[in-house]
Amino acid sequence: MRKLAVVLALASTALASPALARDNAWYVGAEFGGMIVEDIDYDITAATNGSAIVDHDYGWDADGVAGYDFGGFRLEAEVAYKSATIDGYSSTVRTPFGGGSGVATAAPGTFDYAGGRSTALSFMVNGMLDFGDDDSIQGFIGGGAGVARVKSRIALNQRGSFLDDSDTVFAWQGIAGVRAPLTENLDATLKYRFFNADNVEMVDFLNRGYEGRFRSHSILGGLTYNFGEPAAPPPPEVVCSPGPFIVFFEWDKSDITPEAASILDNAVTQYQSCGNAQVMLAGHADRSGAASYNVGLSQRRADAVRAYLSSKAIPDSVISTEAFGESRPRVDTADGVREVQNRRVEVTYGPGSGM
Repeated sequence: MRKLAVVLALASTALASPALARDNAWYVGAEFGGMIVEDIDYDITAATNGSAIVDHDYGWDADGVAGYDFGGFRLEAEVAYKSATIDGYSSTVRTPFGGGSGVATAAPGTFDYAGGRSTALSFMVNGMLDFGDDDSIQGFIGGGAGVARVKSRIALNQRGSFLDDSDTVFAWQGIAGVRAPLTENLDATLKYRFFNADNVEMVDFLNRGYEGRFRSHSILGGLTYNFGEPAAPPPPEVVCSPGPFIVFFEWDKSDITPEAASILDNAVTQYQSCGNAQVMLAGHADRSGAASYNVGLSQRRADAVRAYLSSKAIPDSVISTEAFGESRPRVDTADGVREVQNRRVEVTYGPGSGM
């Protein structure tokens, strides 16, 4: 347990940065980290049965994965290799000093000077459940199953290994971790893995059978590359700008000036956001002429704007006009005053316009 606590302390380096969704995309990744192997308890079967315990030093764990993110669930294939050096060996039966013929054996006991290595090459299929927001750190939890080639090499001295064998067995694992984006396609991962391979059977050079299991705990950091495209941003909201768009006229004129044409072109562009909305044209005049004449002048100005808008693909059927003459001045003046801001047509459209 002391070794496990030391390895778990490495988890304090989790990363955080903005993310994009990785749904419906293939990905590949590679991970590496520290590992501890639980003591392996072997049952030794021979003419004289017994047992042995193999203690390990800290080891390492590395893997490569390739999978598909379905959105909330990921399915992946994994190839991993684990390796740890042997730190000690104890046995209830005699243990050979080496692997050659005629080698002496040691009495049952504990051998702190024993050496060697235990490894596991595994091929797994994993399923992962993701949780959390796509635009921040995501957590995941899952597991996998497959096969593992477990190998042990144990020696008491330099004269050779008394056990140097391997076995291929069923294996399973449990996984939990977090992932955080570094770029639009690259994620950093940090995860814990519990790995278990039971029913491992090996034979030493004296033809004694060793039956046990390989079990490890790993903390791994890695990188994952996602092949999908970033999620497209939502389209901007279409807003209908109803105006009014105001165009001005020269005194006693109804011609569309270049300045007025520029304003009307902008009104036409804005109209594209309003669908088939009704268009209202309100014609006005200043107070420099007779009131009845100014009503007619206001109408001619509104008609000129109507013709211009129709020429720019706004349907004539949605346009209505009204002439106010000098009754609604923009700038209040005395009778007979020529005021340019009162010589105008106001264009409005949107729901209810022209009704």
